[in-house]
Amino acid sequence: MIPAAVRPYLAELVRRARTVHGNQLLSVFAVGSLALGDYRPGRSDIDVTVIVAPDTPEKALHDLAAALAHPAFPCPAAGLELVVYDAEFAASATPEPGYLLNLNTGPLLPAVADFDSAGAPAFWYVIDRAVARQSGLPLFGRPVRDVLAAPRRPDLLTAVAASVDEHAAGAGHLTDNRVLNGCRAVLFCRTGRWVTKREAGRAIAAAEERFEPIVAAALRSFERPRSEAVALPWVQVDEFSAWVSRAVRRPPRNGPTTPEE
Repeated sequence: MIPAAVRPYLAELVRRARTVHGNQLLSVFAVGSLALGDYRPGRSDIDVTVIVAPDTPEKALHDLAAALAHPAFPCPAAGLELVVYDAEFAASATPEPGYLLNLNTGPLLPAVADFDSAGAPAFWYVIDRAVARQSGLPLFGRPVRDVLAAPRRPDLLTAVAASVDEHAAGAGHLTDNRVLNGCRAVLFCRTGRWVTKREAGRAIAAAEERFEPIVAAALRSFERPRSEAVALPWVQVDEFSAWVSRAVRRPPRNGPTTPEE
């Protein structure tokens, strides 16, 4: 399921992680668009989660960040988003950021190497862990479900609402991504499953006729590389975002549970 174009990069990423962490490296798995089967060059990031032993020294985390930094280790995607957790936190289902390292690096990402999760917005990490638990692709070590607990549904719904609010603010987000992220959030609240942004967009366009034009425009733009994305009409995007915000805050009565629950 991993595209051939990124397999050598992921294999080398795992090799470098093993060199740095040795026996303290427990598991590495791909998440995000790779896990959901919708990775596309020029648009997608490479998202990776790493689980290490609780007694991993901080120096090893700094060494890993240095070993994976672009351009010395060239990222073939828009960017690498890699998060490291210790095994005790990963197994806890705690709705906190909780990472030991949050690394963003690559040709289209601002470089970030953060070793302190205090004050970080939790929703990104709760959602990523939920996607990983459902669909994470193993690259090394123990299976995902052996090392990563499923977030509790109330915590996950809180995270989804926070994600919608952050995207609605618009800062740093392409308009097509704002719309399709909203589609995915609503579809999760309705079904309890994480799907690709394109699948979610098609489902919401079919179910919500009044929003079909803006969602269809977002889907067309999403087919382009990030650098060629189309700026969608802000009035329509804001109207759609307001509807999404309301929709994710009133999930169906006796709504679905995630498969892990």
